[in-house]
Amino acid sequence: MTQLTDIRREALHVAARGLPVLPLRKGKVPFGNCPACAKNACGGRPNMRQAGPCACPRPCHAWAAATTDPSVINSPTWARAWRDAAAVAYHPGGAGLTIVDLDDTDAITWAHASLPPTRTVVTTRGEHWIYQGAMRSVNGVREGVDIKSTMSYVRWLGPGTGRITELPDAVRQLAVKKPATLQPTPQTVTVPAGQEVCRHRTPAYLERGIAMAEQRITDAASAVHNTTYATFLAVLSAHGRCGCLTDTHVERLFAAAQAKGESPRHCTDAWSNARTRLGL
Repeated sequence: MTQLTDIRREALHVAARGLPVLPLRKGKVPFGNCPACAKNACGGRPNMRQAGPCACPRPCHAWAAATTDPSVINSPTWARAWRDAAAVAYHPGGAGLTIVDLDDTDAITWAHASLPPTRTVVTTRGEHWIYQGAMRSVNGVREGVDIKSTMSYVRWLGPGTGRITELPDAVRQLAVKKPATLQPTPQTVTVPAGQEVCRHRTPAYLERGIAMAEQRITDAASAVHNTTYATFLAVLSAHGRCGCLTDTHVERLFAAAQAKGESPRHCTDAWSNARTRLGL
């Protein structure tokens, strides 16, 4: 066994609590995929949005590789990541938990007035409210409020204080509403009689383009903000004028960027700037 680093010791401690862990590099982002998994060439892991057969022993695919298994955490294939890691993260949905991530004092004030009390962890900007029960993750459900659960990760900042309570309907309902920061309006087009419908409307074609854009953002090793903007620009260049893009497509792109550390505001600004540059 390789020598334990302080961060790996912490990861083992967190995993012993039943929380699937993964290493984070500087910038609070996961390590990039190995060459065999880059651009989802491996097909993805079974627990990803598009389930695949990947069983890579490295910490590839971010939250999808999170584990509580000490033999994996201590394995040589994870050792280099732990040596270079800046922090430990965990996959809340994998532990049956939901985190309401409150980014500022206004969000905290709202939570105290609107949500039942539960275990709370102080963060660098606000608080994490931890509830028992998993749900889908949604960023930007309100100004300064994200929901982290399935297909997401949260930085480990300690066990927190207070008793964990059951996930309330008030939190589940937040995911039903359209995120306040995601307001791009799909463009509509009228197809003249006799003109062939745009090929982008083929579901498989559009899905492939969105999936590639998500993966490009996910694979960014640095300059995430620049990559996000460039990817948004490319998507809008291809699909911004034909009426193909829906709010769901845009939310997927925003979610990929926010999983890499982009804030909802930065995502909204990048999307708006890309539209402006293209005259949309």
